Amino acid sequence: MRGDVFRIKPHRRQGHEQQGERYAVVVQSDNLPLSTVIVIPTSTSCTPTSFRPTVRICERETYAMVEQLAAVDWGRLGEPVERLTFAEMQDIDQALDLVIGRT
Repeated sequence: MRGDVFRIKPHRRQGHEQQGERYAVVVQSDNLPLSTVIVIPTSTSCTPTSFRPTVRICERETYAMVEQLAAVDWGRLGEPVERLTFAEMQDIDQALDLVIGRT
């Protein structure tokens, strides 16, 4: 599950949250079964930064918006559409370290 990419169903937008249907990467540990799942939304139009690694989803370059890490209900996830590579997940883990202050 960790590293899988899902199309995430939209919810009511608040503040600066991304809106509309988009892809999200599961970053939650496979060993932590919860009623929600921790994901990182993606965007093809956001500003590139050191904490938004580039990933390839459905043959298109996109940015993992690590600073918008979220817990969502499993019901908001559709079917998995892709799985990130080991290298892409390493980049996401490094960005997570930067965003949450582990480095």
